[in-house]
Amino acid sequence: MTDERMARRAKLLAGARRIVVKVGSGVITGETYTDISDAVVGGIARQVAALVREGRKVAVVSSGSVALGARSLKVPRHGLSIPVKQAAAAVGQGSLISLWGRHLAAEGLQVGQVLLTHDDLSNRRRFLNSRNTINQLIEFGAVPVINENDTVAVHEIKFGDNDTLSARATNLLEADVLAILSDVDGLYTADPRRDPSARKIDIVEKVTEEIRAGAGDSSTRTGLGGMASKVRAADEAAKSGAATIIIPGVRPNSLIEALTGAEVGTFFFPHEDRLSSKHHWIEFTLKPQGLVVVDEGARRALTTGGKSLLAKGVVEVRGEFESGEAVEIAGPDGAVFAKGLVNYHAFELERIKGAHTSDIERILGYKMNDEAIHRDDMVFFTGARTSSPS
Repeated sequence: MTDERMARRAKLLAGARRIVVKVGSGVITGETYTDISDAVVGGIARQVAALVREGRKVAVVSSGSVALGARSLKVPRHGLSIPVKQAAAAVGQGSLISLWGRHLAAEGLQVGQVLLTHDDLSNRRRFLNSRNTINQLIEFGAVPVINENDTVAVHEIKFGDNDTLSARATNLLEADVLAILSDVDGLYTADPRRDPSARKIDIVEKVTEEIRAGAGDSSTRTGLGGMASKVRAADEAAKSGAATIIIPGVRPNSLIEALTGAEVGTFFFPHEDRLSSKHHWIEFTLKPQGLVVVDEGARRALTTGGKSLLAKGVVEVRGEFESGEAVEIAGPDGAVFAKGLVNYHAFELERIKGAHTSDIERILGYKMNDEAIHRDDMVFFTGARTSSPS
């Protein structure tokens, strides 16, 4: 690591006031999930307490509820039906929050349990309510312990894994650093469990396709995401302006060492052109409910002219969506280049597509907005994408 990189890294970590600490299942229970690692959890709690005493604001995203519940119910960790997995989460969630509560109480700290689904964060009002609750917990000196609400979450409202949740929590809290405590000690060129020649990568300036391809999936039995999901989380956090460190959670004092500049784990720099919290929410949290195809003139006006999308530029409307929902925006070649919050229902936009703004009220009998999608409610992608299934 060069001196210049070291200096940048040290400055970012020293100035971090808000930190999200993600703790994986393998850290809490080990790969066999047969024993709770009390010493490891206690060690992490002591480090969290030390950061709080320094005046830093810390939230914990903790996996482990399904693993702990499966152990209590004496069922396998993987290959469970959704109802059995949800039952395991219901049993394990109490054990998980009790575990954190006991160890943080030993450090003089209270915990506040926060259970979220993707649905909670995709609604802007509930997103802001969640932020307000977590911020209030922190102001009271409590440590928010965040987890997915697996007892009710199904495919449509799941984050997918807690690495993704930790990246969303980083944006939710507007955190400076995401610390992912894993059962491996960083990002490698290949899975070190399978390839003895794999070497650790100390620093990542930007997540590239090469980095993603090299991450692969880890062979851990307890975690769901593997290294690939950690890299995706780091990339997502970087776009909200947060640095990420992937560090060995079972190594004593690794979190404090990493935050004080020691060369521990893998460090990911944040993007300099960070997204606002709202634009990050639109890009990463909202699932597109439809697709709006625009003509070439509209695409140029949006991408280079800084304009909002008007009905006149719309040539095709796909999907069933309501006003205020997210839709993808594609050019005449079908390549998706943006996503935004649409101001009209799909059937309304279908009727006014290609029309001048002055004609909307005549066509519909009313006019909600001049813009089909306002500039402030759009995010633009680097590189064309194919549309997502809605």
